[in-house]
Amino acid sequence: MSTATIRTTCRNEAENTTATAMSIASMTMNAHTGTHAIDEAAVPCRAADPDLWFAENPTELEQAKALCADCPIRRTCLSAALDRAEPWGVWGGEILDQGVVIARKRPRGRPRKDGADRKVA
Repeated sequence: MSTATIRTTCRNEAENTTATAMSIASMTMNAHTGTHAIDEAAVPCRAADPDLWFAENPTELEQAKALCADCPIRRTCLSAALDRAEPWGVWGGEILDQGVVIARKRPRGRPRKDGADRKVA
């Protein structure tokens, strides 16, 4: 194989990869309405601070879940995240941890001991 052929092949593969990535993004945005584009402002994770969907604070994650409630691509987003086994974050209005939906995220650190468990000497 000549150098020119290799360069052409690599360039075509790069273009195909870029086109595929763009197609996936377009497909995700258009999945809910078929061929009609969805206004980016209607998708909360695109309009608000994206860090909210990957926060450590459980209160912020609950806020992200609430913002997802009226999202037009909520089901598609959750389905795609489960297919990809997303390691963490809020996807489609659900909290994912290790690719699995969890009800709520607990705060970091050890849980507090109940006062009844303490022995006072």
